Amino acid sequence: LRTHQWCFVLFNVLLFHMLLFGADLLEEYFLRSLPLSYSDAKTLAIRERARELDMGPVRANLSASYAVSSVATCSDQEIFLLVLVCSSPGNRTRRNTIRQTWGNVTDTRGYAVLTLFALGKPTSAAAQLEINEESQKHRDIIEGSFIDSPAMQTQKMMMIVEWTVAFCPRARYILKTDEDMFVGVPSLVGYLLSLTQLEDVYSGRVIHQGVPNRDPQSPGFVPVHHYPEGFYPDYCDGRAFVMSQDVVRKVYVAAQELAAVMPADVFVGICAKRAGITPLHSSRFSGEKHISYNRCCYKFIFTSSSMKEDELFKGWKETSDGEDCS
Repeated sequence: LRTHQWCFVLFNVLLFHMLLFGADLLEEYFLRSLPLSYSDAKTLAIRERARELDMGPVRANLSASYAVSSVATCSDQEIFLLVLVCSSPGNRTRRNTIRQTWGNVTDTRGYAVLTLFALGKPTSAAAQLEINEESQKHRDIIEGSFIDSPAMQTQKMMMIVEWTVAFCPRARYILKTDEDMFVGVPSLVGYLLSLTQLEDVYSGRVIHQGVPNRDPQSPGFVPVHHYPEGFYPDYCDGRAFVMSQDVVRKVYVAAQELAAVMPADVFVGICAKRAGITPLHSSRFSGEKHISYNRCCYKFIFTSSSMKEDELFKGWKETSDGEDCS
């Protein structure tokens, strides 16, 4: 080949690798917000109250609100990653699939991992008996006192926050995810271990300039008097995001002064902003996207959405085989 042809080939090779590996870096750079200043008095007050938070008196009252088996699950354990899966009461088959796949991880690189399921109450007594049986068998269910429904997802999110602060205060990181997700626990733990920032960790697929739903006929309607701004603050997509324990405490404190009338993930983002926390973007969280299966890709990503049960089994089996990727 002539010199100019070699240069053309080399240019295309370099361009391909820049597009392949540079897109993620550019996305994280442009979506990462500037650090917030803590000079605001309200922000400082929230952070101080979170630091001094005493959940002892609250814990006694909350014990009656949750399944007994879950209350005792992790009060005295050192847990590196606590995974809380939002699940519907009737989806026992899905919970069993998670228990047999990625939710079966209890240790990664010598760090403890615990997976629990967050539910509201079912509408029938027969369904409640089945959940009681499931809870006693697996000891991994947190059941709130509200009826589970799409309209109660923000309350379920705050139940997760409240339960974590009260009953699992020694969990270093908390991953909130949904039951239709594939979670690459080993890759997520590796990412968390690589962080140099140990506090104010609020990471996921960041939604930038999200617009409130102003349609009165829509289930997600947010009236102007509840949120007058044109855009939401940056927040992590609610299908999967991770918080450090201190962030959970700060969100808990900030939420006491807000009405839980926003979508669950937006509400967490608003609480985080009030506490001076900047969300950290990573496109290894898929958000609402279903990522086409590839073994090495699934070893790298943290989550993929809308996973069927057979896909979960296949993905889990092939990514857990110990074979390295190039």
